[in-house]
Amino acid sequence: MKSAYFRVPLVVLALSIPVAAFAHHGWAAFNSDDNVTFQATVTEFHFFNPHTVIEFTVKNEKGQAEKWQGELTSLTRLATKGWTPTTLEPGDKITISGHKARSGVHVMRVMKVMTADGKDLKIELGN
Repeated sequence: MKSAYFRVPLVVLALSIPVAAFAHHGWAAFNSDDNVTFQATVTEFHFFNPHTVIEFTVKNEKGQAEKWQGELTSLTRLATKGWTPTTLEPGDKITISGHKARSGVHVMRVMKVMTADGKDLKIELGN
């Protein structure tokens, strides 16, 4: 009888772990109909999970520097495409395209990155 009292909490805990493990915000914060492309300069590159992040600056229509962030997929997926922690370095010139944040902040879901020498850095599994 005593062992049943211990098993019930363990079963409940075991059943709750998969739900927490698969919780993810997805890409709903980004508007797939609002695409932008920038000529940018990398300021930071964060190669980590759950999303790799490129911090960069662009010149706005007034010629002033604006800080932006671009979210990519996980480092695991990018690593299968050849990405490493040093794929992008501060000062690198890139062309970056993606979907703007719905909130209007300077954040985008990155769909494409091209280096200054024209190399297309593969992102998703399909490309």
